[in-house]
Amino acid sequence: MSHRVQCVMLGTEAEGLERPTYPGELGMRIYDNVSKEAWQRWLSHQTMLINEYRLTPYETKARKFLEAEMEKFFFGDGSAPPPDFVEE
Repeated sequence: MSHRVQCVMLGTEAEGLERPTYPGELGMRIYDNVSKEAWQRWLSHQTMLINEYRLTPYETKARKFLEAEMEKFFFGDGSAPPPDFVEE
């Protein structure tokens, strides 16, 4: 039986992640409350943030920024793109 969650983004019950995808307490919150579909949306958003802000994900400052954005994306008011971002 697959892991099902009440997804905080979709507002419906959906297939959850197969395993925690992020460490610690935030990772467990995501595992318990975020669907596979919502996680994929985050990965796309995260890629845009990395590219637009020219982040280097292995740098501590970049990782902290992305973690804060991930928490806002799922559990806050949302993670906004950069002010000058134009979606193609």
